[in-house]
Amino acid sequence: MSLQRKLLKSELTSELDSILKYWSEHTVDEQNGGFAGQIDFNDQRIENAEKGSVLNARILWTFSASYQTTKNENHKKLAERAFEFLSAYFYDTKFGGLFWSINEDKTPKDTKNQIYALAFAIYGLSEYYVISKNEKVLEIAKNLYLKIQEHSYDPVNKGYFEAFTRDWQPIEDLRLSAKDANEKKTMNTHLHIIEGYVNLYKVWKDEKLLEDIIELLETIEKYFINTETGHLRLFFNENWIEKPDVVSYGHDIEAAWLLQQCAEISGNEKLIENYKKYAVQIAEVTKEGLDSDGGLWYEFDPEKNKLIAEKHWWPQAEALIGFYNAYQLTGKEEYLEIVYKIWKFIKKHILDQKNGEWVWGIYHDYSLIEKDKAGFWKCPYHNGRACLELIQRIKE
Repeated sequence: MSLQRKLLKSELTSELDSILKYWSEHTVDEQNGGFAGQIDFNDQRIENAEKGSVLNARILWTFSASYQTTKNENHKKLAERAFEFLSAYFYDTKFGGLFWSINEDKTPKDTKNQIYALAFAIYGLSEYYVISKNEKVLEIAKNLYLKIQEHSYDPVNKGYFEAFTRDWQPIEDLRLSAKDANEKKTMNTHLHIIEGYVNLYKVWKDEKLLEDIIELLETIEKYFINTETGHLRLFFNENWIEKPDVVSYGHDIEAAWLLQQCAEISGNEKLIENYKKYAVQIAEVTKEGLDSDGGLWYEFDPEKNKLIAEKHWWPQAEALIGFYNAYQLTGKEEYLEIVYKIWKFIKKHILDQKNGEWVWGIYHDYSLIEKDKAGFWKCPYHNGRACLELIQRIKE
């Protein structure tokens, strides 16, 4: 192994420790249980902030996955804390779904069943089952999978619908966030359903689940991957009529490696071959979004021919894995050089060297985007996973 790769692995190992240390020391909510709902860019905890199920599920995944590498008992305890809180306060035992958010006093706040959140819960629960072997954990993960299949799956046109009320009735606002199109089928949700399903399959070798995984990979291939451009299509109606939107560089490069990994776990040779090809194609076109400083721009709007000139933390994390994966597939040093350059950019502009964790991002002039350090969408999952993936991929 080259000295440069050895150094990268060493620095990412240290960075994983730093990320986990931040979340261990700053986010545990001793007063109300679980973890803080929001910490601002000045590292100030926001009192009475609502707590999101996605944040909790991602914390659950991160500490469960990290424990398998670090063997740090505190990481296992924090995973247990995340599970206990999720199962007690987010999991809806009455209707079998997951509350989108709860109040600080642990009462339900937004009770909609956003399938994206259920998928992340399955992802986190499956990972926690690996280290806990607690059958209750697996039972909840299975129940959520069955609820998605029962209510969200479209038996007519394939794919999955976005969201429902608490009691699984249709809902008008399907969006994950205000910036999203209000459409019934989205790339983002499908990407994370497959991620959750595959993680569940690793611990529960159910034949029907495997069939669902293979069908979902075929659906993603058919509708979401634009094989002409190499970018992802993001939004569709129930009949797979696309609503054109931005190019999301972060989602492109995340899907590149993640879908390949899902195909490999499915064991389907044709899908494995296809998704390896897409992984390289998508990495290649994602180079369009790289700035000369090594950072990956957020989004590009083709209709307006306009770059959304921000560099958020999570696309940088996913780019580390996506380009390293492309290097592994092709042996091309140029992809490895991109990884080094991205990491250099992250160290210089995204890592909070003083307080720990990663900032939300920077604008084109390198000024800080003053958004959460921890919150609904700011979790230890993207950056923690990037560290874990590369630590495992860079062989001695």
